[in-house]
Amino acid sequence: MPQPATRARPTGHPGYSETLPREPESAARARRLVRVGLAVRSLDALADDGALIVSELVSNAVRHARRESIRVSVDRPGVARVCVGVVDFSKVLPVYREPDVEREGGRGLALVGELAESWGTELLPWGKRVWAELHGEGRG
Repeated sequence: MPQPATRARPTGHPGYSETLPREPESAARARRLVRVGLAVRSLDALADDGALIVSELVSNAVRHARRESIRVSVDRPGVARVCVGVVDFSKVLPVYREPDVEREGGRGLALVGELAESWGTELLPWGKRVWAELHGEGRG
């Protein structure tokens, strides 16, 4: 019997993704995408952290990227793991800053670092992808 050309993976690929306008209102759509992607995979316990993380990543892309759109993705690299990412067309890497009570902004990546199991940046030929991975019940 011939083998099928493709096989469904138990980890849930393909992931969820959406191209959104590079505007502040896209954070709400990104949060919904993350919540849906997690609910479908029975990872609801990660929804609050995932939604907050994607809000911060979208906010950074809106503030610093230069094209009209960004791409938000929710992938499941493992049974109890989810990776949330935002792709933009800027090659400028995000800068992690220690939280400073004197500054109004600049705490987003510190928050991402607190909530995510791991996070990072992947350079692409046309820009970058900033991602954060959550495990199991959220904060690890």
